[in-house]
Amino acid sequence: MKALAVIAIGAAEAATLDVTVRDPGSAPVADAIVYSIQKSGARPERAPRGASIAQKDKQFAPPVTVVQAGTSVQFPNRDPFRHHVYSFSPTKIFEIKLYAGTPADPVVFDKPGEVVLGCNIHDSMVGYIYVVDTPFFAKTDAQGRARIEGLPPGDFDVMVWHPAQAAAIPAHPISAKGEESIPFGATITLRPAPRPPG
Repeated sequence: MKALAVIAIGAAEAATLDVTVRDPGSAPVADAIVYSIQKSGARPERAPRGASIAQKDKQFAPPVTVVQAGTSVQFPNRDPFRHHVYSFSPTKIFEIKLYAGTPADPVVFDKPGEVVLGCNIHDSMVGYIYVVDTPFFAKTDAQGRARIEGLPPGDFDVMVWHPAQAAAIPAHPISAKGEESIPFGATITLRPAPRPPG
Protein backbone atom coordinates (compact mmCIF):
# COMPACT_ATOMS: atom_id res chain seq x y z
CA MET A 1 0.00 0.00 0.00
CA LYS A 2 1.44 3.36 -1.00
CA ALA A 3 0.70 7.06 -0.66
CA LEU A 4 2.55 10.34 -0.79
CA ALA A 5 4.28 12.11 2.06
CA VAL A 6 7.32 14.26 2.51
CA ILE A 7 9.33 15.09 5.60
CA ALA A 8 10.78 18.59 5.59
CA ILE A 9 13.10 20.07 8.16
CA GLY A 10 11.79 22.56 10.71
CA ALA A 11 13.45 24.68 13.37
CA ALA A 12 16.01 23.27 15.80
CA GLU A 13 16.75 20.24 13.59
CA ALA A 14 13.19 18.99 13.94
CA ALA A 15 11.48 17.39 10.95
CA THR A 16 8.02 18.07 9.56
CA LEU A 17 6.00 15.18 8.15
CA ASP A 18 3.72 16.30 5.31
CA VAL A 19 1.27 13.58 4.35
CA THR A 20 -1.22 13.02 1.56
CA VAL A 21 -3.66 10.13 2.03
CA ARG A 22 -5.63 8.78 -0.93
CA ASP A 23 -7.93 5.88 -1.78
CA PRO A 24 -7.08 3.30 -4.49
CA GLY A 25 -8.67 5.59 -7.11
CA SER A 26 -6.35 8.46 -6.06
CA ALA A 27 -9.18 10.47 -4.46
CA PRO A 28 -8.16 12.32 -1.27
CA VAL A 29 -9.25 10.78 2.03
CA ALA A 30 -10.37 13.22 4.75
CA ASP A 31 -10.41 12.45 8.48
CA ALA A 32 -7.55 9.94 8.31
CA ILE A 33 -5.43 9.89 11.46
CA VAL A 34 -1.66 9.88 10.92
CA TYR A 35 0.73 9.45 13.85
CA SER A 36 4.40 8.67 14.45
CA ILE A 37 5.61 6.37 17.23
CA GLN A 38 9.21 7.15 18.22
CA LYS A 39 11.51 4.11 18.48
CA SER A 40 14.89 5.79 19.06
CA GLY A 41 16.42 9.18 19.75
CA ALA A 42 15.79 11.77 22.48
CA ARG A 43 12.09 11.80 23.40
CA PRO A 44 10.64 15.27 23.99
CA GLU A 45 8.10 15.62 26.78
CA ARG A 46 4.81 17.08 25.57
CA ALA A 47 1.83 17.32 27.90
CA PRO A 48 -1.54 16.45 26.33
CA ARG A 49 -3.64 19.44 25.27
CA GLY A 50 -7.36 19.61 25.90
CA ALA A 51 -9.90 18.96 23.14
CA SER A 52 -13.58 19.67 22.50
CA ILE A 53 -16.24 17.70 20.61
CA ALA A 54 -19.52 19.56 20.28
CA GLN A 55 -23.00 18.32 19.53
CA LYS A 56 -24.53 20.54 16.85
CA ASP A 57 -27.44 19.82 14.51
CA LYS A 58 -27.63 16.26 15.90
CA GLN A 59 -24.03 15.56 14.91
CA PHE A 60 -20.68 15.30 16.65
CA ALA A 61 -18.43 18.16 15.55
CA PRO A 62 -15.84 17.22 14.52
CA PRO A 63 -16.99 13.68 13.62
CA VAL A 64 -13.42 12.32 13.99
CA THR A 65 -10.95 13.53 16.62
CA VAL A 66 -7.40 12.43 17.47
CA VAL A 67 -5.91 13.07 20.93
CA GLN A 68 -2.83 12.07 22.88
CA ALA A 69 -3.38 9.61 25.74
CA GLY A 70 -4.15 11.58 28.91
CA THR A 71 -6.16 14.28 27.11
CA SER A 72 -9.24 15.82 28.74
CA VAL A 73 -12.13 16.23 26.29
CA GLN A 74 -15.15 18.51 26.75
CA PHE A 75 -18.51 17.69 25.14
CA PRO A 76 -20.42 20.99 24.81
CA ASN A 77 -24.04 20.68 23.68
CA ARG A 78 -24.76 23.48 21.19
CA ASP A 79 -28.22 22.22 20.23
CA PRO A 80 -31.42 23.67 21.74
CA PHE A 81 -32.28 20.23 23.15
CA ARG A 82 -30.52 17.76 25.40
CA HIS A 83 -28.10 14.96 24.46
CA HIS A 84 -26.87 11.84 26.28
CA VAL A 85 -23.30 11.07 25.11
CA TYR A 86 -21.81 7.64 25.74
CA SER A 87 -19.24 5.07 24.62
CA PHE A 88 -19.12 1.32 25.19
CA SER A 89 -15.70 1.01 23.53
CA PRO A 90 -13.15 -0.91 25.66
CA THR A 91 -10.65 1.95 25.24
CA LYS A 92 -12.98 4.25 27.23
CA ILE A 93 -16.39 3.38 28.64
CA PHE A 94 -18.30 6.46 29.84
CA GLU A 95 -21.60 8.28 29.67
CA ILE A 96 -22.73 11.86 30.18
CA LYS A 97 -26.40 11.58 31.00
CA LEU A 98 -29.07 13.82 29.48
CA TYR A 99 -27.68 17.36 29.57
CA ALA A 100 -27.65 20.85 28.05
CA GLY A 101 -24.72 23.26 27.88
CA THR A 102 -21.23 22.06 28.80
CA PRO A 103 -20.70 19.42 31.52
CA ALA A 104 -18.62 20.60 34.47
CA ASP A 105 -16.15 17.72 34.20
CA PRO A 106 -14.35 16.75 30.99
CA VAL A 107 -13.71 13.09 30.12
CA VAL A 108 -10.07 11.94 30.30
CA PHE A 109 -9.00 9.48 27.60
CA ASP A 110 -6.07 7.73 29.25
CA LYS A 111 -5.20 4.77 27.02
CA PRO A 112 -4.66 4.37 23.27
CA GLY A 113 -7.25 2.95 20.90
CA GLU A 114 -10.52 3.65 19.12
CA VAL A 115 -13.53 5.13 20.89
CA VAL A 116 -16.95 5.16 19.18
CA LEU A 117 -19.32 7.86 20.43
CA GLY A 118 -23.11 7.71 20.41
CA CYS A 119 -26.14 9.53 21.79
CA ASN A 120 -28.86 7.62 23.65
CA ILE A 121 -31.46 10.12 22.41
CA HIS A 122 -30.43 10.39 18.75
CA ASP A 123 -29.42 7.01 17.31
CA SER A 124 -28.09 8.52 14.07
CA MET A 125 -25.33 10.37 15.93
CA VAL A 126 -21.95 8.62 15.63
CA GLY A 127 -18.50 10.07 16.31
CA TYR A 128 -14.98 8.73 16.72
CA ILE A 129 -12.04 9.52 18.96
CA TYR A 130 -8.69 7.90 18.19
CA VAL A 131 -6.32 8.01 21.17
CA VAL A 132 -2.60 7.73 20.39
CA ASP A 133 0.35 7.16 22.72
CA THR A 134 2.52 9.85 21.10
CA PRO A 135 2.58 13.65 20.80
CA PHE A 136 3.20 13.38 17.03
CA PHE A 137 -0.18 13.17 15.27
CA ALA A 138 -2.49 14.93 12.82
CA LYS A 139 -5.75 14.47 10.88
CA THR A 140 -6.13 14.86 7.13
CA ASP A 141 -8.23 17.68 5.71
CA ALA A 142 -10.64 17.60 2.75
CA GLN A 143 -7.64 17.39 0.38
CA GLY A 144 -6.32 14.35 2.23
CA ARG A 145 -3.39 16.31 3.65
CA ALA A 146 -1.94 16.47 7.15
CA ARG A 147 1.21 17.81 8.79
CA ILE A 148 3.09 16.61 11.85
CA GLU A 149 5.69 19.10 13.07
CA GLY A 150 8.59 18.82 15.48
CA LEU A 151 9.88 15.28 14.87
CA PRO A 152 13.28 15.05 16.60
CA PRO A 153 16.12 13.04 15.03
CA GLY A 154 15.47 9.31 15.48
CA ASP A 155 13.58 6.32 14.16
CA PHE A 156 9.78 6.24 13.95
CA ASP A 157 6.92 4.02 12.84
CA VAL A 158 4.30 6.01 10.91
CA MET A 159 0.74 4.73 11.34
CA VAL A 160 -2.48 5.60 9.48
CA TRP A 161 -6.03 4.94 10.70
CA HIS A 162 -9.52 5.80 9.47
CA PRO A 163 -12.87 4.80 11.03
CA ALA A 164 -14.07 3.35 7.70
CA GLN A 165 -10.87 1.54 6.67
CA ALA A 166 -11.46 -1.92 5.24
CA ALA A 167 -8.23 -3.35 6.73
CA ALA A 168 -5.45 -2.31 9.06
CA ILE A 169 -2.55 -0.46 7.44
CA PRO A 170 0.96 -1.76 8.26
CA ALA A 171 3.36 0.52 10.12
CA HIS A 172 5.92 2.24 7.91
CA PRO A 173 9.40 2.84 9.40
CA ILE A 174 11.16 6.16 8.79
CA SER A 175 14.28 7.85 10.11
CA ALA A 176 14.27 11.59 10.83
CA LYS A 177 17.79 12.97 10.61
CA GLY A 178 17.05 16.65 10.73
CA GLU A 179 18.17 17.68 7.26
CA GLU A 180 16.69 15.34 4.68
CA SER A 181 13.33 14.74 3.07
CA ILE A 182 11.84 11.27 3.40
CA PRO A 183 9.15 10.05 0.96
CA PHE A 184 6.37 8.08 2.66
CA GLY A 185 2.80 7.06 2.11
CA ALA A 186 -0.21 4.80 2.43
CA THR A 187 -3.37 4.23 0.43
CA ILE A 188 -6.57 3.50 2.37
CA THR A 189 -9.36 1.29 1.06
CA LEU A 190 -12.60 2.42 2.69
CA ARG A 191 -15.67 0.32 3.30
CA PRO A 192 -18.70 1.41 1.24
CA ALA A 193 -20.95 3.86 3.02
CA PRO A 194 -24.13 2.21 4.34
CA ARG A 195 -27.26 2.77 2.25
CA PRO A 196 -29.95 4.91 3.81
CA PRO A 197 -33.02 2.96 4.94
CA GLY A 198 -35.95 2.69 2.56
